[in-house]
Amino acid sequence: MLPLIVFAVGIVFHNYEQDRKDATQRVLETVRSIRLVLDAEMQRMTGGLQVLALTDSLRNGDFERFHRMSNGFLEQYGKDGIVLVADRQGRLLFSSSTTDTANLPLRNNVAIIEKVFSTGRTQYSNLFVGAVKKRPVVTVEVPVMRDREVLYDICFSPPIDIFQSIVEKQRPSQDWTITIFDGDGINFARIPNPQGTVGQRASPTLSAEMLRQDEATFPTLSLEGTPLITSMVRSKLTGWTVAAGIAQGSLVAPLWRTLAITSAIGAILLLVGLAFAVRMATTIARGEMLHDLLIEELNHRVKNTLAILQSITTQTFRSASRAERETFEGRLGALAEAHNLLSTAKWQGSDLQDVVGRVLQPYLLNAPERVRIFGPRVPLSPRLAVVLSMIVHEMATNATKYGALSNEAGTVTLDWEVLDEGQGPTLRMIWTEAGGPPVTAPVQRGFGSRLIERSARDQLGGEATVDFLPRGVVYTVTCALDDDS
Repeated sequence: MLPLIVFAVGIVFHNYEQDRKDATQRVLETVRSIRLVLDAEMQRMTGGLQVLALTDSLRNGDFERFHRMSNGFLEQYGKDGIVLVADRQGRLLFSSSTTDTANLPLRNNVAIIEKVFSTGRTQYSNLFVGAVKKRPVVTVEVPVMRDREVLYDICFSPPIDIFQSIVEKQRPSQDWTITIFDGDGINFARIPNPQGTVGQRASPTLSAEMLRQDEATFPTLSLEGTPLITSMVRSKLTGWTVAAGIAQGSLVAPLWRTLAITSAIGAILLLVGLAFAVRMATTIARGEMLHDLLIEELNHRVKNTLAILQSITTQTFRSASRAERETFEGRLGALAEAHNLLSTAKWQGSDLQDVVGRVLQPYLLNAPERVRIFGPRVPLSPRLAVVLSMIVHEMATNATKYGALSNEAGTVTLDWEVLDEGQGPTLRMIWTEAGGPPVTAPVQRGFGSRLIERSARDQLGGEATVDFLPRGVVYTVTCALDDDS
C-alpha cells in the first residue's frame, strides 16, 4: 500500500507544481488584460477632451456655449464627473459644476498645469485632493491650443467609481486581489476592501518592484497579510500601475484536498491493481483544477488576445513616427470600441446604428450638424460589426485629414439600405462628403483606402468603391448580411 500512495503523492505534487506555473502565467496575462482595458478607457476620455479642446467656443472664451458642449461629454460619466478650464497660474475660468465663475477656487495641482503648458501634451495626474470636489481625484489634462501656443488647460476629473468598476468586473474570482496605483504608488481603486485601503501606498515588496521595472511577477503579502502570487504592469500611456495577485492558499488547499482523496482511493485501488490506481489518482488530482483553468481561459480569451496585440504594437512601433503611432492607435481604438459594444451584448451581435454611433461619437459631439446619419436598424453579426466599425473609422479618419471634416464648412452624410437581390439581404452603405477642400484623384492610393477596399472584399465578401468627385469623395460599400445577423 505504501509504494502506491507514495507514487500517487508524487504525481499530485508534480501536477501541483505545473498548476502553480500555469497560475503564475495566468496572473500575468490577467494583469496585462486589465491594463489594456484601463488604457482603452483613458484613451476614450482623452479623445473626448481633445475634441472639446478643438471647439471654437472654448478657444474664443465663449464659456456659456462651451458649458452646453461639456455637458454632452459628461453625460456618459454620471453626475460626479467635472470638466475644468484653467490658465497657467491655476486660476479656474470654467467649471461644469457651476456658472458662478467669480468665486471659483485656484486649482490644487498647479504643477501638472505647468507641465501641460510647458510641453503642450496631455498629462495624467497622480491622486490628489481636488479644489472643487474636496476629495481625492485623478485627472486627465489636455492643452487647448491657439496659433500653436497653449491657451488653456482643460481638465477632466472622472468619478473614481469608474476605476473601481474596472477592477471589480475584471476580477476572476474571490481569491484575487486587484489594485490600480498612480505614479507615486498610491492606490485609487482596489478589491477587496476598497473603503479601508484606497489612498494607501503599496506594500513594501510591491513598491520596491514598481521602482525597479515596468512588468514583473513575484510573491508578495497583501495589505491584509495574505500571501499572494502577484504580477504588476505599468501603463506607458498614464504612468499608472495595475497589480493583480492570486492567494497562494487557493493553490495549496486543493493540494491537501487532493492528497487526502488520493490516499483514500489508493487503499481501495490496491485491490484492483496498480494500473487502475495510477489512472484514477491522476484523473482526480487534475480534474477539478483543470476544469477551473479551462473556464477562466474561456472567459479571458478576448482580453488576452487584445493584450498580445498591444504588446506586438509596442514592439512594432518602437521606432515609428508619432503620426504613425496615432494612426494605428486610432484603428486599435476602433477595434476595441467594437469589442466593447459586442461584450455589452454578450457577443450576440449589434445594430449598425450603434456601431456607427460609437465610431463617430467624437465628431457628433463636437459638431453634430456636420455629420448626418440615415438608415434603418440593421442587426449585425459580431464579424460584420467589427469589420464595418474599422471601415467607418477609416472613412472618418480620411475625412478629418484630407476631406470634408478637415475644414470648418464641410459635411458628411452616411446612409445605408438593405436590398433583396435574390440571394439573401445585401447591405449598401454610402459615405458622401461635401464642402471640403477641392478633390483630385490621388496618384497612389493610401493605406486607409486600400484597407477599406480589402476589408470589404476579403472579410465581407463584398465590394468597396471610392469616387473622387469634384464636390467631395463618395465611398460605396456593399456586402451580404449574415444569416445569423
